Amino acid sequence: MTTTRLRATTLACTLFLLVLAALSVWTVLPPSPQGSDAPATDFSAERAFDVVEAVGTEVHPHGTPANDEVRDHLVQRLEELGLAPEVVDGVGMYGALGSQSRVAATRNVVATVPGTDPTKPLFLMAHYDSAEVSYGGNDDGAGLATILESVRALGEGPALRNDVVVVLTDAEEACLCGAEAFAGADPRAADGGVVLNFEARGSGGPAIMFETSDGNADLVAAYADVPYPVGSSLAVEVYRILPNDTDFSPFLDDPEGRFTGLNTAYIDGSAAYHSPQDTPDRMSLGSLQHHGSNALALVRTLGDADLAALSAPSSTDATYFPLPGRMLATYPGWLVWPLALGALGAVGALAVLVVRRRSDDGTRLVSPGRLALGIVSALLPLVGAVLGAMGLWWLMVAVRPGYGELIDPWRPWAFRVALLGIVALVVTGWFVGLRRRLGVAALAVGALTWLAVLGVVLALAAPGGSYLAALPALAGAVAGIVAPGRGAVGRTVAVTAGTAVGVVVLTPVLMLFFPALGLATGAAPAVVAALLGLALVPVLAVALGRRAGRWVVGACGALTVGALVVGFAVDTFDAEHPQPTALGYALDADTGDAWWVSDEVAPGDWTSQYVDGRSALSPQFPPLHDDVWVGTAEVADLPAPVVEAVDDTTAGEERTLTLRIRPGDGEIGTAGALRYVDVSGAPMAPGTVRSATVAGREVPVEPAGVLDTRYYAPGADGVEVTVTVPAGSDVELRVVAAGGGLDGLPGFVERPAGVGVAGSHTAELVLVGTTVVL
Repeated sequence: MTTTRLRATTLACTLFLLVLAALSVWTVLPPSPQGSDAPATDFSAERAFDVVEAVGTEVHPHGTPANDEVRDHLVQRLEELGLAPEVVDGVGMYGALGSQSRVAATRNVVATVPGTDPTKPLFLMAHYDSAEVSYGGNDDGAGLATILESVRALGEGPALRNDVVVVLTDAEEACLCGAEAFAGADPRAADGGVVLNFEARGSGGPAIMFETSDGNADLVAAYADVPYPVGSSLAVEVYRILPNDTDFSPFLDDPEGRFTGLNTAYIDGSAAYHSPQDTPDRMSLGSLQHHGSNALALVRTLGDADLAALSAPSSTDATYFPLPGRMLATYPGWLVWPLALGALGAVGALAVLVVRRRSDDGTRLVSPGRLALGIVSALLPLVGAVLGAMGLWWLMVAVRPGYGELIDPWRPWAFRVALLGIVALVVTGWFVGLRRRLGVAALAVGALTWLAVLGVVLALAAPGGSYLAALPALAGAVAGIVAPGRGAVGRTVAVTAGTAVGVVVLTPVLMLFFPALGLATGAAPAVVAALLGLALVPVLAVALGRRAGRWVVGACGALTVGALVVGFAVDTFDAEHPQPTALGYALDADTGDAWWVSDEVAPGDWTSQYVDGRSALSPQFPPLHDDVWVGTAEVADLPAPVVEAVDDTTAGEERTLTLRIRPGDGEIGTAGALRYVDVSGAPMAPGTVRSATVAGREVPVEPAGVLDTRYYAPGADGVEVTVTVPAGSDVELRVVAAGGGLDGLPGFVERPAGVGVAGSHTAELVLVGTTVVL
């Protein structure tokens, strides 16, 4: 009877954990989209999709006639909503000292929904330009549709307390310049406020609140009230150390600290990101609904809040993560260290109790030596998970080299399952292989030890991520402390309760890390999966018999192999899911030399027709990386940029030279408008470039006195550049004009079906460079 009861309890506990894991997955999935017949006060993805279809009909990068048409359409939409939109001209600049400065003339669309008793404004922001070869259906048609449908729904209800300022920015893909121009020069931004930015880096998945301003506790508390909250303070910590930027960045970088805010995006389906495949028909309406439902609820909450208080940082960041039931758990940052140290102390106490436990004949059940080996051995699953993830990606690229240009395949789910199978194989293989030699208690304590240690490490390095390891370690250790003396059934229940915390905490983050970092950097989700495996070790200790353990290890291996076979069979390159290629063309107008260039990791068969080795062309063409694939090309009849001296004045010890840099006669590439002109150089005599302006904006000059700047979409009139150097110095400038579109270049052959253009700012790039001395 006791054995039967134990088996029933074990089965029930196992099912409980599986259901809990399923609920944890469900809680981060997008909701079902609402149709056009949804209540007028609700957000409807079907209604919002009209905006996506309108703005995503053409490729529309900054400075193109197509982008002008998108802007005109957005103005018309806002007018139909009863607003009075303005098109605000400005010049934005983004780039710090020591990096390239990027400048663009921008035309933001700004409109205000007036509040009844404003405190400070709430800014709703998305960008309307697309990447160079993209239709922008998702990026950022999703953000535009989210804002416009939310504003429509707001108009169906009572007026809010605060002004809601709609900011549809220009030139985000180029340089974040529209956002910088608004934050720095628009009078509506002068007193600061709260910013909500809406983005998409893919074609589906949950809308994740992935970035916040510092001191986010109060804003996170407001976000927790949205209907489908998905976010993790770990994601915020990770994003803060990444080099990625969005329109949110100029507001975060504001030197006066006038703004706080939240940044939200859906990020799955990244193979379409910035590519010609980012079309409206690829958008997940569930993802758009997720974006919009949360946005509308958050606008209503913040629209009636005291934004004068919320626009200042809170005293601390919050720790937060999803809970089953579409909830967000939050606790203040000051609890991070008590919980991390508490987990470490609890695991230490469990280790002492385990060593002190004795059998009926008085012998220790676990010796200190075996416990130490158990702790050391628990590193194996973590290391094995990382190596397994790296090996999986190596295999995928070896079988299908085109994957090397992506962070995720077009259809990644089978490969994600394979990665989970690898991690499960590593964890169960470690446990089953060592449990007889070291004992299950030593392995369980070892697993919890590394969770606790990682919790402390994260508390020091990334406090918002400490919960990921500290909470499972604390719960598992407490369960281990209270379990002895409760009988086999009681121990099983106690251990399951402790393990449940790990399932709830780690499963959603695992689901979010897969699309966020992709299989190309699969070591990150693999580590999270390994942490989940370590948290499950106490349950494995009570649930897996000797024979069952071997079967489980075998099943994990079979799952891995089966998922790989399915992945390779299902995810093939075709016309709808092409192999990405990145090919460009560079012409030195001074020497008459020309090259095909590619920054692909390993050129595929199509690209290899053009390039045959690596070379550093960056001295002639600064927009290129230091080491790219190159091949000799026929010289095309392309115009070089023209540099004209407008004014040349020497006063005292300084020479001020004003230049106009404009495109030459004719087009560079077949994509129409010039993408940018890139200007770099230094004085030829001793001394430095002391200052410089581009289109009237002062740009940073490197400490060595080297100018490195770029101006986007210069138009026929070009751009005015002013350089101040020591008197008597000549200035040598390398000027590169960048266009787009390879069709018609001598030697270029159209890509066959199944071969496409990579989602890259260097895709289809055509460069023409010249050197001038003035």
